[in-house]
Amino acid sequence: MKGNHDSDDDPKSPLLPVNDPVEPSSRSPFSLKSLVTLKSLYVLLGPLLCTVICLCVKFDGPVASRNMLALLAWVFAWWLTEAVPMPITSMAPLFLFPLFGIASADSVAHSYMDDVITLVLGSFILVLAVERYNIHRRFALNITLRFCGDPVNPPLLLLGICATTFFVSMWMHNVACAVMMMPVATGILQRLPVGPTRSTLVGNFCRAVVLGVTYAAPIGGMSTLTGTGVNLILVAMWKSSSQEADSIGFNTWFFFGFPLALLIFFSLWAILCLLYLSRGSSQALSAYLDKAHLKRELDTLGPMAFAEKMILAVFGMLIALWMTRSITEDIPGWGALFNGRVGDGTVSVMMATLLFIIPNKKRKGEKLMDWNECKKLPWNIILLLGAGFAIADGVQSSGLADVLSKTLDFLEQAPYLAIAPAVCLISAIITEFITSNDATATLLLPLLIQMAKTMHVHPLLLMIPGAVGSQFAFMLPTGTPSNIVGFTTGHINIQDMIKTGLPLKIAGTAILSFLMPTLGAYVFGTNGVQ
Repeated sequence: MKGNHDSDDDPKSPLLPVNDPVEPSSRSPFSLKSLVTLKSLYVLLGPLLCTVICLCVKFDGPVASRNMLALLAWVFAWWLTEAVPMPITSMAPLFLFPLFGIASADSVAHSYMDDVITLVLGSFILVLAVERYNIHRRFALNITLRFCGDPVNPPLLLLGICATTFFVSMWMHNVACAVMMMPVATGILQRLPVGPTRSTLVGNFCRAVVLGVTYAAPIGGMSTLTGTGVNLILVAMWKSSSQEADSIGFNTWFFFGFPLALLIFFSLWAILCLLYLSRGSSQALSAYLDKAHLKRELDTLGPMAFAEKMILAVFGMLIALWMTRSITEDIPGWGALFNGRVGDGTVSVMMATLLFIIPNKKRKGEKLMDWNECKKLPWNIILLLGAGFAIADGVQSSGLADVLSKTLDFLEQAPYLAIAPAVCLISAIITEFITSNDATATLLLPLLIQMAKTMHVHPLLLMIPGAVGSQFAFMLPTGTPSNIVGFTTGHINIQDMIKTGLPLKIAGTAILSFLMPTLGAYVFGTNGVQ
C-alpha cells in the first residue's frame, strides 16, 4: 500500500502498477443473458414503438405528423418506464426532432429557454435564498403550530398546508407557487424519520403532503384569470371569436372559478385523507410534531433578521409585479408600458438578481445570495420543462395538432350533457400525454367554438370545459410543471400520482360538468342558443 502511495506522488510513475500480480476476476464472464434484463427491454421499447408507428400508421396529413406521433411514443415510453434517467430523456428532442424532420436544431434549442423556464429559474433562486436563511423553516413551524392541533390532527394539518398553497396560487403563477411552497412542505416533513425507521403511516403522511401541495397549486390557479395562462387564453379567444361577445372580466371569472376551484380543492383533501391518512396517523406523528416542542423550536429562531426581511420583501415585490403586469383586457397593467415585451420570467430573473446586489448587514462584504448557492439549482426540472415546450412546438409545427383536431368531429352529434364531460376528459388526456395545457387550450378552443355553433349552444358551454379540463393533468409528472416539482422531491412516485390523480380528475370533471350549465349559465349568461 505504501508503494502505491509513493507512486501516486511521482508524476513519472506509470498510471497502472506493472509489478503487482493480476488477480483473477471473481465476476462471471460476459454473456448475452446479462444484457437481456427488464430495464434493457424498456430501453428498446421506445425505439421499437417509434419504428412500428413509422411503418404502420398512415395519416392524411404530412409525414412529419406521423413522425411526431412516433417520437411521442418513444419519449413517453422512456418517461413512463424510467428506463433512461429522466433528464437524459428530456434532452432526446434536441437530437430526435432534427433527425426526423420535425424542427431545426436551433428552434428546438430555443424551446429550452422559454419565458416560463426563466420564470422557474428566477423563482428557484429566490427559493434557494429562502432555504439559505431558514425562512421556510420559520414559515413551516408557524403553519404546523396553527393547524397541527393538540394532540396532532393529521387531516387538519394537511388541510392547512394545502389551503395555504391554494390561496397563494390564486395570486401568482401556479408553477412559482409550487416552487415556493414545496420547501415549506418538505421543511415540515424534515422533522419526521427517514429510512428503515420510518413507519408506513409516516410515509403515507409524507406522500399526502407532497401530493397536496403539488395539486393545490394548479387548482388554486383556476380561481382567477391571472392564476394560470389557460384562463387568459380562454378570455382572449372568446373575445376574438365575436365582436358582440361580452368580455370576461376578472370579477366575472372569479364568481365562477372560485367556487369551482374550492369544490375541487375539498375533493382533493378528501381523496388524500381516504388514501393516505388512517386512524393511527395521529399517534405515529405525535412523537415528532409535539405542539409544545414546536413552539420552543420557533422561539429559538428568534426575531427575523435583516436578510430574512429583505428576502420576503423581494418575494412580495415579485408577487405584486406578477399580479399587476397584465390584469385584464380593460386594465392592461404595467406591462403595457413595455408593449408586452416583458414577461413573468423577465420579472422573476430581475428580482432574483437583486439578491446578488443587496448587501447582508450581518456579514460585511457579502450579499444576500452567493453564486455558489446556485449550484443547487434543479437542472433536471429545467430540462424536463424544456422537453415539454419542445414537444408542444413540435405537435403544432408537424401538423399533428390538425390531425388530433379532426378526431373530435364525432362529438358534434352528441347531446350537451354527454359532450361537456367528454370535452373535459379529452382535453385533460391531451395535456397529460401529449402537450402543455396552454398548447391544448390553443389547439382545442377554436374547434370547440365551431362545434358549439353546429350544435346551436353557447360557445362558452364547450370552451370552458375544454380550457379548465386541460388543467386536470394530475396523473403524470410531465402533465404540468407543478407535477414535476412534486415528483422531484423523492417522496412520491408515478404510482402515487396515478392513484391520487385519477379520482381527482374524475371528481373535477363531474364538478365542472355540474357547475357549467348551472352556475356558469348564471354568471356567463349562456342560456341563449347561438
